[in-house]
Amino acid sequence: MAEINHFEYGWITPALSYALSVLGSVLGLICAGRIRTAGTAGQRAWWGLLAAWAIGGTAIWAMHFMAMLGFAVDGTRIRYDVPLTAASTVIAVVAVGIGLAIVGTGRLNPVRLVAGGIFTGVGVAAMHYTGMAAMRLNGSLGYDTTRVALSVVIAVVAATVALWLAMSVRRPLAIFASALVMGVAVNGMHFTGMSALSVHQHEAEGGVTDVAGTGMGTLLVPIVLAVIFGVVGLLYALLAAPTDDDRAAAAYLDARRAPESAVAPPTAAPDPVGLRARSTLGQPGTPFPSRREMPPR
Repeated sequence: MAEINHFEYGWITPALSYALSVLGSVLGLICAGRIRTAGTAGQRAWWGLLAAWAIGGTAIWAMHFMAMLGFAVDGTRIRYDVPLTAASTVIAVVAVGIGLAIVGTGRLNPVRLVAGGIFTGVGVAAMHYTGMAAMRLNGSLGYDTTRVALSVVIAVVAATVALWLAMSVRRPLAIFASALVMGVAVNGMHFTGMSALSVHQHEAEGGVTDVAGTGMGTLLVPIVLAVIFGVVGLLYALLAAPTDDDRAAAAYLDARRAPESAVAPPTAAPDPVGLRARSTLGQPGTPFPSRREMPPR
């Protein structure tokens, strides 16, 4: 059995993974809060998609990848299968998106919350172990069943709490505190699942053998760029969208305009002698009518 090191670069990778999970959770909670105030189904779907990408793509999957940078096995290189790695990303985003759709449609109740938490938690666990299955190394992977089950339970509980927070918190301080808790839960699930892993190394002649797949360094650049552009896009969407204060101000202005438009136009003053009918009186150069031309009374 090969020796495994989860922190090859010390505290750097777990600290960065926790920071990513907190950042994604903050953005996801803010986007989820916009779901509740959206006026149309299209707007709710848009904010739900952004929240799913922030939580599933950044807080969960990007955190998983960053933590895997510090994972090493003595005596073998580690490479990754690109299609399976991409599939793990899709699984995370879709699982969170469906969970938000379950709890975000209709009135929130315990049945919806538990159903969404179970679905999302199982999806997050599936993402984790799909990402682990994407690893290619000179050996075979084994898992401790008890710790795997514990990691799934942690994922379900963390997902349930995350969905409840997404539908409940609104104040900035509460959102930040909730993101800190979510970061602890996501990292706890990840490292619990990693502790269940064991590697049975294959015998190789002449030392370390080459392993098929894509190296971590090759994947690092596109994934970091995807995370950066994703975070920038989320920030732009949040800053460009009208806030509750903006909507309240617009409603106030509309309410002020409504009474003004409802006022009836001024009525014409009475004209008992019929002077208004003589339109030629007010035009320059028009001769003043003589008494003979005056209509009889």
